[in-house]
Amino acid sequence: MNILIKSAKIIDSQSPFHLKTQDVLIEKGIVTTIASTIKNTNNIKEVKLENLHISSGWFDSSVSFGEPGFEERETIENGLKVAAKSGFTAVAMNPNTYPVLDNKSAVEFLINKANGNIVNLYPIANLTQQAKGLDLAELYDMYNSGAIAFGDYNKSINNANLMKLALLYAQNFDGLVISFPQNNSLSNNGLANEGETSTKLGLKGNPAIAEELQIARDLFLLEYTGGKLHIPTITTEKSVKLIADAKKKGLNVTCSVSAHHLFLTDIELEEFDTNYKVSPPLRTKKDINALKKGIINGTIDMITSDHNPIDIENKKIEFKNALDGTIGLESFFGAVNKLLPLEKTIECITNAPRKRFNLKNETITIGKTANLTLFNPELEYEFNKENIVSTSKNSAFLGKKLKGKVYGIFANNKLTIN
Repeated sequence: MNILIKSAKIIDSQSPFHLKTQDVLIEKGIVTTIASTIKNTNNIKEVKLENLHISSGWFDSSVSFGEPGFEERETIENGLKVAAKSGFTAVAMNPNTYPVLDNKSAVEFLINKANGNIVNLYPIANLTQQAKGLDLAELYDMYNSGAIAFGDYNKSINNANLMKLALLYAQNFDGLVISFPQNNSLSNNGLANEGETSTKLGLKGNPAIAEELQIARDLFLLEYTGGKLHIPTITTEKSVKLIADAKKKGLNVTCSVSAHHLFLTDIELEEFDTNYKVSPPLRTKKDINALKKGIINGTIDMITSDHNPIDIENKKIEFKNALDGTIGLESFFGAVNKLLPLEKTIECITNAPRKRFNLKNETITIGKTANLTLFNPELEYEFNKENIVSTSKNSAFLGKKLKGKVYGIFANNKLTIN
């Protein structure tokens, strides 16, 4: 496919054209020319949009769709359509499916199902058999079939010896182990951050220490075993400090934070709206400030939507019985862009996560494959149901003022414009 992108400001710290406004000519999926002005002599398709910015294609390190098993929440086909409209050219899909993703056949099913799409799907496979936390799954077989990391989504590994074995075993093939940061005996099925809000509302608390103790344990294990560890969706001030200290020691650890944990506090729960019931729970303003600082100084490596569609039957019910999770792809850029410097946001959804998950990052330069996200970082709007493309509508961002809209993506020699 041939297209000419006109007057686009390039946001790509790896590119020699970083922060320059240029025309970009793409021929048969390859960037062939970048210049201040390119004449359209062959009458090819032009893309010319207001305040157009482009970056290398965004990658989300944590999305859930549902298929197989929960297609009423989201199919792979529609989930990848949502990702494309939200600016993502690739996603890492969590293994919270039915059956779970604990064998090579399940991994291959997902890859084949997504084959040929404009958005690339990379499976995260279960770390343990049946996601029960008792025995390791077939990690090496799943790695050879295309799994890019191993973790039981939103489930803790209680057995420290099992986590030790996982970190040791995965080193044989440079595998990345993901450990959800929650000590179950301390979280004790809590419904909200343990603090003033949970006490006022009469909700059972899930304390910050439940996250921090699990992170401390896993970092001790990592120091003992070596290997590669990723801690997803951290939420507390002390968690940031623990990981910063581990990095200073030279431990091979990365972490992520979700958009909703950067944008929302536990005060949102005062209306008992189950869209705000997420795991880990929403924390405090103090925690949010620490998370933002952690992104700016590089302690936190990546930002994720942690997109998790939940059907209405499991969301529009009594608060304590509702499933955890919010969709987040469609609102992601508008939320994060409102909070953080643009260049830092782009780094946390392009170079940093791709490097950690051992995926190629196509920088914007002549001769490279075109893998691009097109967006306007200045457009302000209120997020509402009309902005939702997901099958499930459980968004924690409904009614929120956001800044920045996605125009579309170019990937796999295909273009989609919203």
